[in-house]
Amino acid sequence: MVLLAIDIIHYAIPGFIILMIAEVIVSTLDKKDAYKTKDAFSSIALGLGNVFLGLFSKALVLGGLMLIYKYLSIFELGFAWWVWIIAFFAEDFSYYLFHRTSHGMRFFWASHVVHHSSQHYNLSTALRQTWTGNFTGSFVFWCWMPVLGFHPLMILTLQAISLIYQFWIHTEAIHKLHPAFEFVFNTPSHHRVHHASDLKYLDKNHAGILIIWDRLFGTFQPEEEKPVYGLTKNVDTHNPVIIAFHEWKNLVTDIKKTGSFKHAFRYLWNPPGWSPDGKSKTTKQLRKEAEG
Repeated sequence: MVLLAIDIIHYAIPGFIILMIAEVIVSTLDKKDAYKTKDAFSSIALGLGNVFLGLFSKALVLGGLMLIYKYLSIFELGFAWWVWIIAFFAEDFSYYLFHRTSHGMRFFWASHVVHHSSQHYNLSTALRQTWTGNFTGSFVFWCWMPVLGFHPLMILTLQAISLIYQFWIHTEAIHKLHPAFEFVFNTPSHHRVHHASDLKYLDKNHAGILIIWDRLFGTFQPEEEKPVYGLTKNVDTHNPVIIAFHEWKNLVTDIKKTGSFKHAFRYLWNPPGWSPDGKSKTTKQLRKEAEG
């Protein structure tokens, strides 16, 4: 079933291509110029790399989750329909925790930053995925699920479904949907906020499928002004290898230059932007400065 989870994504690829072509046509007709060729090809290359590496990393993740399920599970829930429904909410909440932490700890941000590295927002941006996430422990946020008795194959399948859902929200072609849908689900409007570098929008809207987690835990921000996409300090390259590893390189450089074990530890686990001398700042520090 790990192959099923991977195959779901593989089967979705033709749909991704069709939707991207449609978006190009719509943006051309609207004279919005949503795509930049080099940027789009970088995103596609990063997506293909993610799929290839996923053949290995997902096998490792499945093995780890299976060990937890076999030796530490409290219940054996099986695959009944009601278990799938509960597992859907559990997986989506796990994604929210992972995603929020990836913006709040530099160690996890070093992988996740790849997805935010484009200064454009279109369906190709959805393909701009990490090459290092599973190898550096992102799966730990789902480890509580097999302990409770959710089968690892179910977890991986729901992760694949979530990834596919999140593809269509990477667009400017859709403004806002019905208010009831916007209240419950993650939408293009909500996710445009998440990809913005504007101080008002930084570290907001971490949802996977359901936006309710952001509303419940205080990280929701509606789209108001048009977002400026990218990072607070953008990566000026279209080389997918550099994009995939640049923040790991920066993190190692920062750790090497500090003479303090305490500071090295804080570089790893403090929010992105933290520095011992305050020359670079976290989102919280930037907001505090802006408030005067």
